[in-house]
Amino acid sequence: MTSRERILETLSHHLPDRIPVDFGSTPVTGIHVRIIDKLRDFFGLGWKPVKVTEPYQMLGEMDDELMDILGIDTFGVTGRKNMFGIENKDWKPFRTFWNQEVLIPGEFNTMFDENGDLLIFPEGDISVPPSGKMPKASYFFDAIVRQEPIDDTKMNVEDNLEEFGEISNEDLSYWEMAIEDAKRSGRAIIATFGGTAIGDIALVPAVQLRHPKGIRDIAEWYMSTLMRTDYLHQVFSRQTDIALSNLDKINRVAGGNVDVVFLCGTDLGTQDTQFCSPELFVELYYPYYKKMNDWIHRNTMWKTFKHSCGAIEPLLQHFIDAGFDIINPVQISAAGMNPEKLKNKYGNKIVFWGGGVDTQKVLSFGTPAAVEEQVLQMCGIFSKDGGFVFNTVHNIQANTPIENVIAMFNAVRKFNGIAAI
Repeated sequence: MTSRERILETLSHHLPDRIPVDFGSTPVTGIHVRIIDKLRDFFGLGWKPVKVTEPYQMLGEMDDELMDILGIDTFGVTGRKNMFGIENKDWKPFRTFWNQEVLIPGEFNTMFDENGDLLIFPEGDISVPPSGKMPKASYFFDAIVRQEPIDDTKMNVEDNLEEFGEISNEDLSYWEMAIEDAKRSGRAIIATFGGTAIGDIALVPAVQLRHPKGIRDIAEWYMSTLMRTDYLHQVFSRQTDIALSNLDKINRVAGGNVDVVFLCGTDLGTQDTQFCSPELFVELYYPYYKKMNDWIHRNTMWKTFKHSCGAIEPLLQHFIDAGFDIINPVQISAAGMNPEKLKNKYGNKIVFWGGGVDTQKVLSFGTPAAVEEQVLQMCGIFSKDGGFVFNTVHNIQANTPIENVIAMFNAVRKFNGIAAI
């Protein structure tokens, strides 16, 4: 089987020749630039600076050489601009706090604050307040909340729609070319078109906007799901209509080559419970997810990818009813997320994309033997009767021991009957 065929078989809940593997195709299945650098060194590939493809989390690009060695079956295509609104071009060197030289886009403009922390600016515009900060002891950026005073008597839904607009001809041309280039990889194409995430808290601060208006404070947003539901319904309804119009245009120029669309990264779970009740999910989020999923399934062959960390088992059937085909990251360490119970109850209804190893404790702090043991166990559970793409529980973090990362890849290969790397 080719990589693409392997993914398509899995998405159809059939058993492929082996478990497919994804790393790097989305902002929630990636690898930190520091680990990619260490992987290249481990395999003797020769040093070169890693491109920072997603600066918010400092995720790095894996080139074809590394993907071939690791047996990656997916190829991710993301937008022309990164999360801070900076176009991914004119790459230049940059030295990180941990003394790694990486490549960043030309308009990736930063400065230090009085504490020595690194500030980044929306669209690289240093004439406006910064929208992100990387503490000097950190390995990624945090959003800077720039919330203007809220007057409930003057709320304007357009303020929370500034980042959602009609797709430009420039972006349509970009998607057409980027997807055509990705097709040559022979891997399954996973596209992150953007604009489709309903209420994604990571996007609420709008770090790409120079002067964001509306509800931009994270706590204020969560309170608004109970206090300003009428307002949020208006935002979500307009956002959905804009998104579907844009998806239609993208589908016409490049949709036939896309296999999976990363539709939504809205986290609705915590370690122990949910951010919203099942009743609130059905009332506030479900109608818009359902409308987008229904349109996609009527008009394309795409499968839809839903990300939500945490203890989401009480919401999972509602995700399925809303039309999602894939759930990620399958946080097996969270309350109620027992792998065997999840697979037995939902395994024929949704694809588990992730859950291959716990990144909170086992991968980050366990031994290579413990990593191997859990990977083999999770592969045995989730791969039964198909419907499982191997990935970690969210991105591989900067301080993960490289020997554990290698043990993880080798454990998947062992399960698949392939020689170790």
